[in-house]
Amino acid sequence: MRSEHTDKKYEEDLKRLRDHILQMGGLVEDQIQKAVNSLVQRDSPLAEAIIERDHEVNHLDVEIDDLCIRLLALHQPAGKDLRFITTALKITTDLERIGDMAVNICERALELNWEPQLKPYIDIPRMAGISQRMIHESLDAFVREDTELALKVCKDDQEVDDLNSQVFRETVSYMIEDPHTINRAMKVGFVSKYLERIADHATNIAEMVVFMVKGKSIRHIKEIPQSI
Repeated sequence: MRSEHTDKKYEEDLKRLRDHILQMGGLVEDQIQKAVNSLVQRDSPLAEAIIERDHEVNHLDVEIDDLCIRLLALHQPAGKDLRFITTALKITTDLERIGDMAVNICERALELNWEPQLKPYIDIPRMAGISQRMIHESLDAFVREDTELALKVCKDDQEVDDLNSQVFRETVSYMIEDPHTINRAMKVGFVSKYLERIADHATNIAEMVVFMVKGKSIRHIKEIPQSI
């Protein structure tokens, strides 16, 4: 039988886990915003600072994993708590990869900032804003166990996909019209693809929330349901 002290420590650790997940989510949101700003504003020192700060994301990833493993080993949770902890373990993987995508954007920004700007950056910031919102809402859905919000995140992914396709068409047009733009156009296309992948990771988190709360998988289905 667990003591009152053990129960209190368990609840504190669960709260710490929630807080760490939200902290990591907030950090990667900020990384995305500043990474795109470093491109749009041609701010190479900012890009370098964001690359350097990636170790904070990695540190939180390790810390959350350790906390989850400790909760599983010491308390042997079941039911709702078990689903919460195992989902948290998976979420950190997606958040860490989002952090990596922000670093990739900064690396392309450092390269592009040395060259004349290919075109005004309009769709890239829009993609970044939607992706940030999707991350924020997917984590809100996780903490609140809100499947309706999770489904909204899944549906929003299409908007990012559409913008990525638009950027792809534009960059291909530049390359066809002027071969001298190929290098820059490809790098802009890479940034767009990184943002599309970020939105996919946010969608992964939202899909895991649905499974955590309802025990139903909506991965790989053609049409997102209106409700579950």
